Amino acid sequence: MSWVDVENKLSRIERISRSGKKVENLAYLLNKDMLRQCYKELKPDKAAGIDKVTKKQYGMNLDQNLTRLVSKLKGGTYFPRPSRRIYIPKPGTNKKRPLGISCFEDKIVERALNKILVAVYEPRFLDCSYGFRPKRNCHQAISKVLKSINGLTSYVVEADIRNCFGSFNHDILIEALELSIADRRFIEIIRRGLKAGHLEDNIYIDDLTGTAQGSGCSPTLANVYMHHVLDQWFKVKVSSRYYRGRKFRGQAALVRYADDFVATFRYKDDAWSFYRELKERLEKYGLSLAEEKTRVIEFGRFAQDNINQKKARGAKGRSKPETFDFLGFTFYCSTSWKDPGKFCPKVKSIGKRMSRKIKQITSWIKYNRYLPVRNIVAHLHDVLRGYFNYYAVTCNSRCVKNFRYEVVKSLFKWLNRRSQRRSYTWKGFNQMMRTHKLDDAHIRVKIYELCV
Repeated sequence: MSWVDVENKLSRIERISRSGKKVENLAYLLNKDMLRQCYKELKPDKAAGIDKVTKKQYGMNLDQNLTRLVSKLKGGTYFPRPSRRIYIPKPGTNKKRPLGISCFEDKIVERALNKILVAVYEPRFLDCSYGFRPKRNCHQAISKVLKSINGLTSYVVEADIRNCFGSFNHDILIEALELSIADRRFIEIIRRGLKAGHLEDNIYIDDLTGTAQGSGCSPTLANVYMHHVLDQWFKVKVSSRYYRGRKFRGQAALVRYADDFVATFRYKDDAWSFYRELKERLEKYGLSLAEEKTRVIEFGRFAQDNINQKKARGAKGRSKPETFDFLGFTFYCSTSWKDPGKFCPKVKSIGKRMSRKIKQITSWIKYNRYLPVRNIVAHLHDVLRGYFNYYAVTCNSRCVKNFRYEVVKSLFKWLNRRSQRRSYTWKGFNQMMRTHKLDDAHIRVKIYELCV
């Protein structure tokens, strides 16, 4: 069986799954051709697991290693080794995010499992889900939120799940997989991966809950869990077939990116009903809300009018509608620049994150100011390009221009401190920047046109 044959099999699985039937005979796809392709796709510079085997070392006897791996998978003797636990900084907090680094052979299997899971679940996932899915991204999720708010939305529930990836109940996840997959051997391989545990400071720790962030199939398994716990539940509450509880009266929409999600509602009682039931729903499945980051706010075309009416009656309070954050952007109420009287929700970079990023860049320039100017500018060009590719969206031009200005100002400052003698005047600096150019802060993404 060649890789083309494997792709055809995956396409067939996708068609069966789209029909709503359970998918069978998945484990046989974990063959040598599938595993060889996964080996090719893995990057050679990734950190090694507890066995310290790299891609180069594994590839020295690739055929023998893959033959042995297929034999173990088919014979039921494959057991993933514990992952190596490391911690990386979590942006915006003093906390650190745990990552699990699998052994290289286990990375191959995880990647193969993920390909099969994507074929099974991509036709089943709902349109409200955007994270870690083919041909879907953050910008599309943001566009979807803007579109829903631009309708009849009057209230928004901004929610945050505490330690989502580390809290999944393994038994519930397996039950969710069994609703769509009728291959016990395939599910058993996933179960063993979930129970493999990890090493931290050379001490073995069982993984009783959750999926390891860093695993090749962790994002898709997380999507399966959240699809089962949240997406389908919300869809049923919106539909007219919801008889076991209170149905939403008005327009309601959910947009989820991995474990981050926002729900929009027309009526206040719908929003608060969802908030109360959400807490119970998540606790039932082993998850919990970070209540300090979860709230119901008035937001939409009528929010400013309601505030003005309260002010006219002499009430004290806010003069502008509240804002909320989602996927690195702050959403706020505004009006269209084409039609100043027309309501238009807009986004801008989160101020704290923007300031933190500027400080990081400034610190890098300070400690690397003795490098050749072309090297410094080349690095900053790449940094700005990456930043603008994400944040340079419609309505956010002021923030990205300010960001570029602060970087240029910092560069000018620290290049002039390479010695006691002043290196550049602004005139000379601008002439130099014409030779060594930084990326421009022009709009890359027309955010209102991306909704899927």
